[in-house]
Amino acid sequence: MEIKLKYGIDNLLFGMKEQDVTKILGKPDTQYKDEEENVVFMYNARKLRLIFYKEEDFRLGYMTTTNPIIKLFNTTVIGKNWSDVYPLLEKNKIKPFETDTIEGMISYFNEENWVFFHVDYNEIVKIEVGAVFSDKDEFDWRF
Repeated sequence: MEIKLKYGIDNLLFGMKEQDVTKILGKPDTQYKDEEENVVFMYNARKLRLIFYKEEDFRLGYMTTTNPIIKLFNTTVIGKNWSDVYPLLEKNKIKPFETDTIEGMISYFNEENWVFFHVDYNEIVKIEVGAVFSDKDEFDWRF
């Protein structure tokens, strides 16, 4: 599995509809609506959560993973030390990062690429990627 910033993960592209995703991954293990009535698909074996935004005609707009095989720039990142991954991000011009700390877990967020790295005990434990916005302040769908 490869994260493609601004596009999605592997062949899952921001802007897909539920039926497009199920053609690729099959039915989710769990499906529910969140507090904003967005549809959430969870794929347990892939450790992948997908969110389809209600206000955007249920287009795929957000992905979260804790899968240790996920790659970014052809490098696995889950389970790696933030201090080892940060230079890779800098080299690929993924900066600056806003930081937030909740109960000792640090979140690093890069708005240009809409990516979060959640770090616990200096180890990346979760990555979130979202669809980015165009110059017109609308989603820049890739599908």
